[in-house]
Amino acid sequence: MTTLSIIRLFVIFLCLRPFTAFANDELVGDWSLQMDSGTPAWMSIHETDGNWDIRMRLYVGSDGPHTDVTMTDGRLAFRIRQNKKSTHAKTVNVGMTNGSLDGVVCTISPDGALQHDAFTGTKIPPVSSTPPDLSKVRFGLPRALFNGKDLAGWQPYESNKNMGWHVQDGELVNTTPKTDFSATGAYANLRTDAVFGDFWLHVEFNIGEARNSGIYLRGMYEAQVVDRNSRMQGKQGVGAIFGKIEPTKNAGKEGGTWQTYDLTLVDRHITVILNSVKVIDNQPVTGPTAGAVFTNPTQPGPIYLQGDHTSVRYRSIYLAPVMKD
Repeated sequence: MTTLSIIRLFVIFLCLRPFTAFANDELVGDWSLQMDSGTPAWMSIHETDGNWDIRMRLYVGSDGPHTDVTMTDGRLAFRIRQNKKSTHAKTVNVGMTNGSLDGVVCTISPDGALQHDAFTGTKIPPVSSTPPDLSKVRFGLPRALFNGKDLAGWQPYESNKNMGWHVQDGELVNTTPKTDFSATGAYANLRTDAVFGDFWLHVEFNIGEARNSGIYLRGMYEAQVVDRNSRMQGKQGVGAIFGKIEPTKNAGKEGGTWQTYDLTLVDRHITVILNSVKVIDNQPVTGPTAGAVFTNPTQPGPIYLQGDHTSVRYRSIYLAPVMKD
């Protein structure tokens, strides 16, 4: 039997063996995952009176809670909840080895073919229950992230996708044929070359009626970009941190109108001012939003613009970093 065959059998064993309950406090908490495939991923593991709350997101889609959770010998197994269109079964086995997290995502296709994606993890400290005092936070001088002339300072996130980003009349424009609200598409997302810690970000956007895009803070938290009358409302509407924090009111404008975001991220607390109206006030955000490409909040990350959604225009993009003592 070859070494590859032995590894394959071991992966199948991890994916399919039965499990019984056994507690492992080291697993409890939030994790930024490093997948062999490079897929951005995040996991949250919590337990109350023997009941497990497991959340895991592989780039896009729901983070759960996931089902059929069992444990034996300190290793958890669970089934990832799929969307209704998925025909592939995904199971996860995760545990601690010598104080380090390791695991594997096993995907079984309808014809029985097995794929596995191993991962390790970095534990994320809990979000502070006390919001930062923004009156005491010092910001540096704002710097322009977009020069109005070319794409200097920006790069496509995916080199294998179509490039819809260009500069037109001093605006940063994404042009794609996509008009639906599906999660991904054939056109590239765009990110800054530079990465940032905490900051204040000013950006003006123009999104057409029934169109959809987003701005990711540190590549992690999406401020939703839609018009005020979009079918995306609540935690998915304009002014929201997508799927995480709902704005206190709809301060958006009609489609095709220029709108303004002022976004402050300090100590994993977010303040959103939309069109001069504060709609999220220094609220904590736990875990990255769907579509995040960075998942470790203790590390700096880029400003990241969705390009695989619909057409959108940006201008006047400025960032002022938080100054450390």
